[in-house]
Amino acid sequence: MQSPYKKAKVVEQYVHTHHQYHQEISNPLSVQVASLALDDFQPGSSNKKKNDMSISENYAFTGVHHIFDQHSEQVSVVKFANNDRSKLACASHDGSVSICDVTASPPRVSFVLEGHSQPVTGCDWSASNELVVSVALDGLLCVWDVARRCRLRAVRDQLGASLLAVAFQPANNNMVIAGNARGMVEVLNVSTGIYPRGGSSILGGKVMSIACESSGRMFWAANDKGVIVSYRMEGPGGALSKLRRCAVGGAVSCLSWSPWLARHPALLASAADDSLYLFRIADRDGSLALKKRFATQHREHSVKSTFCPIMSFRRGVCVVSGSEDAAVYFLDIEGAAAQPVVNKLQGHASPVLGVSFSYDESLLATSDVSGLVIIWRRG
Repeated sequence: MQSPYKKAKVVEQYVHTHHQYHQEISNPLSVQVASLALDDFQPGSSNKKKNDMSISENYAFTGVHHIFDQHSEQVSVVKFANNDRSKLACASHDGSVSICDVTASPPRVSFVLEGHSQPVTGCDWSASNELVVSVALDGLLCVWDVARRCRLRAVRDQLGASLLAVAFQPANNNMVIAGNARGMVEVLNVSTGIYPRGGSSILGGKVMSIACESSGRMFWAANDKGVIVSYRMEGPGGALSKLRRCAVGGAVSCLSWSPWLARHPALLASAADDSLYLFRIADRDGSLALKKRFATQHREHSVKSTFCPIMSFRRGVCVVSGSEDAAVYFLDIEGAAAQPVVNKLQGHASPVLGVSFSYDESLLATSDVSGLVIIWRRG
């Protein structure tokens, strides 16, 4: 196996070669390998007004800000902290979660959280960024204190099953929602370490992804059978009510919620039938109405996608997705269906799994099967 240093050098050469090639054939994004200093990003500070820019210009990334290679196995999840572009969590199949300082000079790995004995499959930040929660195939749900760099609590899954997905309840960070490999969606009280009565529900299959709307009263969970179900969480104990069901053609490896899309909230679902599904949330019960389907390369791996956080441009609304062809795609979900790809980043040499935007869209983090994490800088 290559050392991490050699692996990074190989990818740097790959980025450089593919940058030259794609400039010759289509002149897409300018991808530079040199480490870039990160100036303060001020939305709207360009001489060209944002509303006058094309969607490709809005989502142009001028180079690779940094490459992290601290993990020895795949990084399945990357996640920027809330309203803080400096902190990035990376969850890896090597059993650890690393916390990176992306805006330091140079960027660095601040510390590594170790406590899982098997691949880490999910992680999330609390609203205040004081806590990180992680889950793994070892069946442990771990809550970490970021400032003290220590584990506050480790709770085993109540069925003894592997855990595949996790999310903090956005409005109450004393509650986390997890999904396990035996089809159960379960709420955990972080303070007590107890799964409350009425806080569990059987979805079936393997629960692979969870997404909450901002109030935390409703969330969606999806499994490896392509089933997406909306839930309502009620009361201080986190009692769950199953609401509406929808099905797609493949295992759903990622769900992402957005509060606004053509004046309606929306849900994005990455599915292993070579599809990215965009749903409009049709009612207060979380019913999903299919708006568009986009073709992707997604069959074997846990590919992620996300809405771009700033969706106020007149010329289009974008989502970003990883892909098993080792590229990162920006898709215009409001534009012409025939040509939805507005930009394509090529820097990874392995299938791209994780994608995460900083809150201000100045940085994009992507991760791959080899364990590399690339931080892309917005123009």
